[in-house]
Amino acid sequence: MELIYLYHSGFALLGENFTVVLDYFEDSDGATEGILHRELLHRPGRFYVLSSHFHADHFNKEVLKWRETRPDIVYIFSKDILRRRRAAADDALWLKKGDEYHDETIHVQACGSTDVGISFLIEAEEKKVFHAGDLNNWHWMDESTEAEWKGYEKNYLHELEYIRRYTTEVDVAMFPVDPRLGREYMRGPRQFVEQIKTSIFVPMHFDEAYEAATAFAPVAEANGTAMIRLYRRGQQEHID
Repeated sequence: MELIYLYHSGFALLGENFTVVLDYFEDSDGATEGILHRELLHRPGRFYVLSSHFHADHFNKEVLKWRETRPDIVYIFSKDILRRRRAAADDALWLKKGDEYHDETIHVQACGSTDVGISFLIEAEEKKVFHAGDLNNWHWMDESTEAEWKGYEKNYLHELEYIRRYTTEVDVAMFPVDPRLGREYMRGPRQFVEQIKTSIFVPMHFDEAYEAATAFAPVAEANGTAMIRLYRRGQQEHID
């Protein structure tokens, strides 16, 4: 299995007979140019597009045009995208927290978020792959009162407990490491790898702040987790 970093929180997961595109925002070379348009849209096998919520940096309506190239495409979207009228009812299969989708190739479990929409627990080729969407400990500690940030943290830890109903370990986790949170920006991802055994951690939601994202590596490794250090758009990694 291979993982390709597109941009921000966007990835492509490649299996032997399938491709899963997660939270597409832009392609690897720019808005509509890169490895996805050049190669992946033409790749044999099942093709899935998953979007965790309606925010513009996680859902791009351009994905709906891909049906012209891939009429067999399977869209699996969070229901808030429909509520926000970013897509029509017949455009996709719609999930909310607790819902699931499965076929002979993949199983998708919708978990919760601490912002909008859902996160995804995907099982394929005997691997468990987690994409957080906008799930994180969005504490904003430098700007909030103690009561406020502790409330945000309580909600986040509750969502981690919810994930543990389905699994206590994952093979790969794509999770926000967002330096905009300030001095404690690694708090959420650290709590994730502490509570859910993670073999491979992949940072996301850091825009161009590659150095800040990479700085999480020692924290991940201290919890027995290997981290993929991202350094460019289009980076491709084996995760077997």
